[in-house]
Formats: sequence, structure tokens, C-alpha cells
Amino acid sequence: MALGRKGARRIVVDGTAYRWRLRRRPTYSQALCWSPCTYAVEHADAPGTTLVVTTNQPHLSNWLVGLGNPVLPSDVAHAIASALRQGWMPTHAGSPFHLDLSAGFSSLP
Repeated sequence: MALGRKGARRIVVDGTAYRWRLRRRPTYSQALCWSPCTYAVEHADAPGTTLVVTTNQPHLSNWLVGLGNPVLPSDVAHAIASALRQGWMPTHAGSPFHLDLSAGFSSLP
């Protein structure tokens, strides 16, 4: 599954270029603060397995008052480094690699 180029941002981690993208509009579940914000990362030059990162923050465009922090490039760089340590191979084809950083997220009723 390739990441669309429109809206994707470039980041370099340890000399390797990646592209990452956060949905501008939340999913229904994210809009109601039932599930946390997620974003996707892939290798910029040879996309293979997509990294899907689940944060511990609500989506900033949620419909409720659930305040969250924006996803910063430094957060993305830390997630990429963590996923690489856990076995993510961004240039190999395969199913998406899920990195769950949602510990501490509390959904609103």
C-alpha cells in the first residue's frame, strides 16, 4: 500500500529519507475521541512495507473538546527509529507494520 504524495512530508532519519502523512480529517472514531490519532510512514525512494503509528493523543480535528498535541517531526523520527529496532523493513514488500504508542490514551465516552 503506497502513501499518496499529496500532503506527505519528507523526513530524514539516520541518512535515510522517508515520507509520512497524517490524515487531515479524522475518522469517525477519531472525531469522537474513541480512538487515537494515527499516521503512516514509508521509505521515500523504494516504498515497501508501510509503517502505521498509533499515537496516544486524540486527533487535533476531533469534534469534542479532547485536546491533543500536534504530531511533530521529532515524534515521527523517534517512531521510525523505534520501528526499525523492532524489525520494520521499509523497503521490503509486505503487510503494514503497526507501531502502537497508544499507552495512556483514554477515550471519551
